[in-house]
Amino acid sequence: MDIQGIGMTSRRTRERLVTRLYEAGIKDPQVLEVIRQLPRHLFVDEALAHRAYEDTALPIGFNQTISQPYTVARMTEALLAAGPRKRVLEIGTGSGYQTAVLACLVAQTYSVERILPLQERARTRLQQLNLRNVHFKHADGGFGWAEKGPFDGIICAAAPEEIPEELLQQLAVGGRLIIPVGGASQELRQVDRIDEGQYRQQALEGARFVPLLSGSIR
Repeated sequence: MDIQGIGMTSRRTRERLVTRLYEAGIKDPQVLEVIRQLPRHLFVDEALAHRAYEDTALPIGFNQTISQPYTVARMTEALLAAGPRKRVLEIGTGSGYQTAVLACLVAQTYSVERILPLQERARTRLQQLNLRNVHFKHADGGFGWAEKGPFDGIICAAAPEEIPEELLQQLAVGGRLIIPVGGASQELRQVDRIDEGQYRQQALEGARFVPLLSGSIR
C-alpha cells in the first residue's frame, strides 16, 4: 500500500505516532503500516491539522469526534486478529478515518452514518485517496445494513447501552463484532458468532465513545 498526499507532515511525525501505538500494545504490522501512511490530517478541519498525528480524539462537528489513533488501531487489530475479513460493516462513518483504515485492509467496507454532511465529507476524502471499495448508506446505524449482510466483521464507532440484536443477526457465522457498550461507564467488547444463535463475548478494555443515537440527520 502506498497512499499519496501526506506531504504537509514529516515522516518523522508519523513515525512517532506509530512508535507510540506500538509501545501502547498495537503489534499488527499491517495495521501499523496503514496508520503510518494514511494522511490523518485530511480527516480533520484545517485549523486542527497540526494536531492530526497526536494520539488524541479531535472534534469534527455535530458533537462528533475523530477517534484517537490508538482506538482505531486497537479496534481494527482486534477485528483482524482471527484472520482476514472480506466484508466489513462500519457503524458510524464520522470523519471517514476508520473507514479508510478498513478500506486498506479488507476487500469491501460498508459504512453507515446518520449525519449526512459528515458522510458526504467522508465520501469526498476517500475518493481523493482513491479508495474505491467503500459503500455508504445514510441511515440509523443501530439497524445496520441488513440487505448487504451477512458480514464477517462489524466495527461500531458509537456506544449503545446494549448490543443491538440487528447487528448480531447481520454477523456471519465465524464473524466478529467489535463494539463499545455502556453509558457513563463503557467497555470495548469482542463478540464472535460461533454458530446460528450462538455468540461468545469478551471484554477487551475500557472505552469512551459518543453514544449510539437513533434517527438520521440531513
